[in-house]
Amino acid sequence: MARTRGSKSGTPTTRTGKKRVTFSVHAPHARDVAVAGTFNDWDPSSRPLSREAGGSWTVTFYLAPGSYEYRFVVDGIWTDDPCCTTRCWNQYGGENCVLVVA
Repeated sequence: MARTRGSKSGTPTTRTGKKRVTFSVHAPHARDVAVAGTFNDWDPSSRPLSREAGGSWTVTFYLAPGSYEYRFVVDGIWTDDPCCTTRCWNQYGGENCVLVVA
């Protein structure tokens, strides 16, 4: 699941207008989890997720407003975000998850 972090006054932004976006997936038996997408040139090694208590994995990015495609990579297997309902077809015959940062 990808989500922007909000506060009472709205989603916080940086001086560059980027917003904090946290990617999270529940994968209790995984050894390695990464996220790859249009925001990191589809490079799963750029920022691996950190294991949290209870088997969830998370990582935070600061992204400019726009539309991004992504997938999780769990133990080397490209995986859909089960919480993402917006998808688009990719060139490999599967689907990418779509995140819109407002």
